[in-house]
Amino acid sequence: MTAQKMEKYLWDLPAQFEESLEINIELPQSYHRSYSNVIVTGLGGSAIGGDILRIYSMQKVAMPVLVNRDYTMPAFVGPDTLVLAVSYSGNTEETLSAYEDAKAKGAQIIVVSSGGTLSEWACRDGYPVLTVPGGLVPRAATGYLFVPLGLIFENLGLLQGVREDIKSTVKVLEELRADIEPGVESATNAAKRIAQEMKDRIPVIWGSSSRTDIAALRWKAQINENAKAPAFYNIFPELDHNEIVGFQVPQEVVSKFVVVMLVDPEDHPRIKHRMEITKQVIQDQVYNVLEIEPRGDSFLSNFYSLVYVGDYVSYYLALEYGINPTPVETIDHLKAELAKRP
Repeated sequence: MTAQKMEKYLWDLPAQFEESLEINIELPQSYHRSYSNVIVTGLGGSAIGGDILRIYSMQKVAMPVLVNRDYTMPAFVGPDTLVLAVSYSGNTEETLSAYEDAKAKGAQIIVVSSGGTLSEWACRDGYPVLTVPGGLVPRAATGYLFVPLGLIFENLGLLQGVREDIKSTVKVLEELRADIEPGVESATNAAKRIAQEMKDRIPVIWGSSSRTDIAALRWKAQINENAKAPAFYNIFPELDHNEIVGFQVPQEVVSKFVVVMLVDPEDHPRIKHRMEITKQVIQDQVYNVLEIEPRGDSFLSNFYSLVYVGDYVSYYLALEYGINPTPVETIDHLKAELAKRP
């Protein structure tokens, strides 16, 4: 696999949204009922879709929507729980274990996957399976892994306007791509300039609770997996109660921090004020503080525009280091070792 493969994955993200709109969402009538809670269970790139669904639903769905990253399900899971089991490969061991636990607890289950054991089990057990295109690395399949979840919620009457939001997000991403794709020189390519700032330094990504926190997590994870570099994230207002103090020593390390603040026009006014003050506090200790603003006129387009910039930044940072962004050999090694001791 080459760097060009990841470049194509990034380019194709808007098309993932459009293709996902064609997925046939026909759930059995037994699923059209009231639930006490919804849990998305998955790991890594397969869990990000659940995180997006959680914050997308937060102001619109009058029930808890949670994300589970574990081998087991919480004790409260039962017949009134809707479990969305997501594994791009269909073979993630934690998700398979959580699926079995959800089944044992009598939860209603829907599977989103490209195939694998998870889809086989769900078909065997009579649960609906939404099959998404395979062949990508999970972190590059975020469109395929989020859109079906949003469409499930729309189909069940839990959310409205999902399709319209997705269509508007496609337009925003296509416009943004024209500004940050590889053919655009660094002088006018914000993603390339940010990557150059980060090279040989330590990225610290900050978002805000319930708005850009998952975008910040995505930036961090993409830098880890694509650029093979350390990166850290935190969220306002929590970070102002602890992390803000930790920018004094060791100075030779702190001076290498590049802090990226992901801002949102709908951030709480006090969050905006906190960001301003926090920037003033740390700007003389760190290498640089950058602020990234979203595009679009909806939560989803705002969110994904921030994510898309981060995805391209992580790709360009890999190129700055002369690294192929696509393979994740350390994760592959870990899975191989785990497979030896089931």
